[in-house]
Amino acid sequence: MSDEIAEEVKPTTTKLIGELTIKFAGDSGDGIQLTGQKFAELASDAGEMVKTMPDFPAEIRSPIGSLGGVSGFQIRIGSEGIYTHGDDLDMLVAMNPASLKRNIENVVHNGIIILNKDTFNEKNLKKALYDTNPLEDNSLDAYRVFPVSITKLTMNSLKGMGLSRKVMDRCKNFFALGLICWLFPRPASEVESWIKTKFKKRPELAVANQKVFQAGWNYGETEELFATHYTVKQTNKLIKKEGSRFITGNAAVALGLVAAARKAGIKLFLGGYPITPATEVMQELLQYQDDDVVVFQAEDEIAAAGSSLGASFAGALGATSTSGPGLALMQEFINLAVIAELPLVIVNVQRAGPSTGIPTKTEQADLLQAMWGRNGDSPIPVLAAISPADCFDVTVEAAYIAVKYMTPVMVLSDTYLSASAEAWVEPNINTLPDIQVNKVAEDVEFAPYRRDPKTLARAWAVPGMEGTEHVTGGLEKNGDFGSVSYDPDDHEMMTNLRAQKVANIADEIALPGLSGAADANFLILGWGSTYGAIVEATDELNEKGYKVACIQLRHINPLPNGLGDLLRKFDNVLVAENNAGQLWIKLRSQYLLDLHKLSKVRGMPFNVPEITGQVEMLISQSAEGEQA
Repeated sequence: MSDEIAEEVKPTTTKLIGELTIKFAGDSGDGIQLTGQKFAELASDAGEMVKTMPDFPAEIRSPIGSLGGVSGFQIRIGSEGIYTHGDDLDMLVAMNPASLKRNIENVVHNGIIILNKDTFNEKNLKKALYDTNPLEDNSLDAYRVFPVSITKLTMNSLKGMGLSRKVMDRCKNFFALGLICWLFPRPASEVESWIKTKFKKRPELAVANQKVFQAGWNYGETEELFATHYTVKQTNKLIKKEGSRFITGNAAVALGLVAAARKAGIKLFLGGYPITPATEVMQELLQYQDDDVVVFQAEDEIAAAGSSLGASFAGALGATSTSGPGLALMQEFINLAVIAELPLVIVNVQRAGPSTGIPTKTEQADLLQAMWGRNGDSPIPVLAAISPADCFDVTVEAAYIAVKYMTPVMVLSDTYLSASAEAWVEPNINTLPDIQVNKVAEDVEFAPYRRDPKTLARAWAVPGMEGTEHVTGGLEKNGDFGSVSYDPDDHEMMTNLRAQKVANIADEIALPGLSGAADANFLILGWGSTYGAIVEATDELNEKGYKVACIQLRHINPLPNGLGDLLRKFDNVLVAENNAGQLWIKLRSQYLLDLHKLSKVRGMPFNVPEITGQVEMLISQSAEGEQA
């Protein structure tokens, strides 16, 4: 974390900082997500490196002022080396007592806390389970606290506009945004233009929010407590890439599906059903819906998967998006795609389970479900994205594999990636890998399950193609011609062929590169969204003198060729994942290696100290064992 911001404020005009971690927090109706997202976008537009983490309450509408209703948005900005949303807070903007109580333990010593002091009344303090008022009991002495009458100042700025008190109160997030944009100078005109566009259908709200934003800015300008601007130090990396934009993981998935279908020259059909945190994939795709992009909201997840598979049978790129509970319902249709050998992209945005679990919190606990959640021996390729922007690349690759190998493919994202955002430049479609549809050969006798000798994939016989009439479905086949068979030899042959087809994908998967010390004897291995924390932990450990490397897997099934040999080169391998050890189980069983595991099932992503602490303990134990 940045130490510079924790220093005593001095009467200087501008103070340079290396990085900043700030969190906006308040009730779920306070517009916290909107405020945080906009501040993050402004930082990105300034060329700064940005990582975000929305923190949603688990219930749609918890009681106002309650601990369960706290919504947060954490942003980390800096000039370089920003891979995570940050572990500790340099600044907290708390709109009520509950949001203070939820986040105070993460604020650094002498960190800045800006409070809406109008909400610290007896009623709200009781809801937040405070026995005494923290503004009066000296419990905040370790921090630099700035109580601001945000509610009152918001109301004053909107006098005479004829708005109800409820509507005026909902504008107070823009006061906080205005104040923060003064402290960390951002172009006010850009925010005001954005407000005008955002609320163009409600011009009275556009005017109100602009007035409140300006009031927050003016407060920072005139209030003696706020005498310093903070600016991120300029480096060569502080340059905004031309054409870059701020993108969430779910938006990147949607764009990846569109790009893949266009690259393949076929239509895209996504069948889905709303479910947290995957719903935005459908919503984002609606922006691109036309004759070649179809979004269908089914009555449930079963119908969503079935309609998508039907679209694949008809020659489109079928896709569906869901989360763990929905994936459980889809498995029968996914298995039908396995035995029918049709392309299907399944996007699973994982959340904390089991069952409904904690629907707004993150987890990586669907890995075994993704690999083995179907009946029978039915392996499918499984890929995992490591960042919001990487969700695009992984989705495109999943579509490439699905079409080339005629198989369903699972893409694993999670809550953390789905709503987090980072700067991204959309690649030119010409730079994407070719996605060639394996059409039926015209000069060969048609056999629906005749296979390419290299990939073992069958041709894509679309209904309406003359001479390609055939039977497909969930019953076992007898070989090339696909007739229904109950013969045990046919079943074993077809089962092995389908499994070998998936295994063959490993031949074109590159082994991920190692990061960290070249002569490392300790390896940290992760997959998916643990990437940022693992990279920063590896860098920190090497700075302390340890010899540590790290590797992040994108391809979970099949695993890259040579991975087992690579793991055997290290004295210790630690598998870090946001579940009870699911990849650890797979790696141990496949390579028969004694691997360490670091598991976390708390609904929150890893922070760097959790990883560095575990590595240091294991290295210490290893050294003690050698001495003994």
